[in-house]
Amino acid sequence: MTTTVALSDRSTKTVRREDGSGTPGHDPQQLWLNHQQSQPRARRGRRPAFSREAITAAAVALADAEGLEAVTMRRVAAQVGAGVMSLYSYAPDKDTLLELMVDHVSGELPSSAALTGDWRTDLKTIAHLQRANMLRHPWLPTALSTRRSLGPNTLAFLEHALTALRPTGLDGAAKMEVFAQLTAFVAGHVTHELTQAAAAGSPDRAAAEARYLATVAADGHHPELAEALSAPARPLTPEATFTRFLNRLIDGLGTD
Repeated sequence: MTTTVALSDRSTKTVRREDGSGTPGHDPQQLWLNHQQSQPRARRGRRPAFSREAITAAAVALADAEGLEAVTMRRVAAQVGAGVMSLYSYAPDKDTLLELMVDHVSGELPSSAALTGDWRTDLKTIAHLQRANMLRHPWLPTALSTRRSLGPNTLAFLEHALTALRPTGLDGAAKMEVFAQLTAFVAGHVTHELTQAAAAGSPDRAAAEARYLATVAADGHHPELAEALSAPARPLTPEATFTRFLNRLIDGLGTD
C-alpha cells in the first residue's frame, strides 16, 4: 500500500535472519511475476503439502492472533506442517514473508467497486475500507511503516484509488502522493486507535487524566485549553472520530 517502488535489473542477496532484520534484497519481478516458475517442483506422483499461499495465510493468521513478533519461520512451518528449511524456497526471509502478507490482506480490499465520480466522496470510502482492513489485521500499520514493493492485490487497489482521483486533474505523481498521504493518515490513526483502545481498559486512569486536565484548565494560565474543554462534547466513538479527522483531511485537499 505504499506508492513508490524502485525496480532493479539485478537480484541481490538477502541475509536470512529469523527476526527479519537482514537487508531486504528481493527482486520485485522475481517475487511477484516469476515466482511460479521458481517454485520447487514436486517429485513425480506427489503433490506439494503446502504452497506459498498456504504459508502466507498461516503467517497472517499468526500475526492476527499474536502480533508480528509471533511470525517466525519456525512457527509458520509448524502451522503448515513443513520443515523450516523447506519454507525458504517460498520465502527466503521474514521480510519477504511480510511482503507476501501485506499483499495477501490487500486482496480483501475491493478494487472494482463502483465510483461515484465525486473524488472526495470516493477517497473517503477508500479510507474507510483501509481502516477496516487494518483493524482486522492490527499488525498491518506496522508492516506498512517500512517500504514495501507493490504486489498484485496492492496494485489493483492502487489502480482503483488512482481512478477515483482522475476527476481532480492532478498529474500522476500528485495522485500517487495523495494516495500515499491518505494511507499514511489511516495507518497512523489506526495505530493511535488501537493504543487508545488498549488504554481504555483502565477507567481509573482515564478519570485521573480528566481530573488533571480540569485542574490545569482552571488555573488561569491555559485559557485556550479551558475554552476547548468547555465546548460541547462531540461523539467519541472510534468511527465518528475517524470520520471527522478524515473529512478535515480530504475536504482540505486542493487540486493544484
